[in-house]
Amino acid sequence: MDTVLTTQNILTALLLTLVAGLSTGIGSLMAFFTKTSNTKFLSGALGPSAGVMVYVSFMELMPESLEAMTDVYGDKPGTIYMLLSFFGGMGLIALIDFLIPEDENPHELHNVNTGGNRLKRTGIMLALAIGVHNFPEGIATFVSGLEGLDIALPIVIAIAIHNIPEGIAVSVPIYHATGSRRKALLYSFLSGLAEPVGAVFALIFLMPIWTPLVNSVCLAAVSGIMVFIAFDELLPSAEEYGHHHYAISGVILGMLVMGFGLLLF
Repeated sequence: MDTVLTTQNILTALLLTLVAGLSTGIGSLMAFFTKTSNTKFLSGALGPSAGVMVYVSFMELMPESLEAMTDVYGDKPGTIYMLLSFFGGMGLIALIDFLIPEDENPHELHNVNTGGNRLKRTGIMLALAIGVHNFPEGIATFVSGLEGLDIALPIVIAIAIHNIPEGIAVSVPIYHATGSRRKALLYSFLSGLAEPVGAVFALIFLMPIWTPLVNSVCLAAVSGIMVFIAFDELLPSAEEYGHHHYAISGVILGMLVMGFGLLLF
């Protein structure tokens, strides 16, 4: 990153991460005030989110990481280190995904509107599971926020949109088990707070050792995290809602808007 990190850069990145995390509450509100989830909206919104993440990863973050790596290590070694960082980020979130039991894994949810005998426990476990998933997303959002608003804002919006169905997944079982909107909303917001916690973790442990090389490793790792989220969570979730063409059109639209948006900035 060519720009020097300032307090304003860091505070802006933290604020963006907080906004992205707290968007789980939007999902709670949708679940409370609509009889059924607006699946066309969710399917149509998750597609552009995936498109934005994939486009930014491959067209912005990875090339910038590669440039810095090759400046330090040369073309071939630099490319290898960039790829190792990319797949390292992907491996991190894949490991988290693997360690969470399937029944409590938000990536394995198929119908958030169905009940069960253990609804409250299910909702709490989902909140914990989503919180674990949101932690590396918080790191990713924070690092992208340091790159500038032109890169960060689309990523924040994409993550915020993909947090909406997670908020629904947490709030519905708790609400039906307890009858309390307040409790359902609270657990939903708490699961989202894992993202700013991830950002604070990055601030505490990465900022003291921040160098152009560390930045390059983080950018490539963040790319791996976002590509995994897009392919493992966003696109399958969009397809699960049963609106294939909405999802695919959304992916293309997200890439198109992102591409021309970056040209304007």
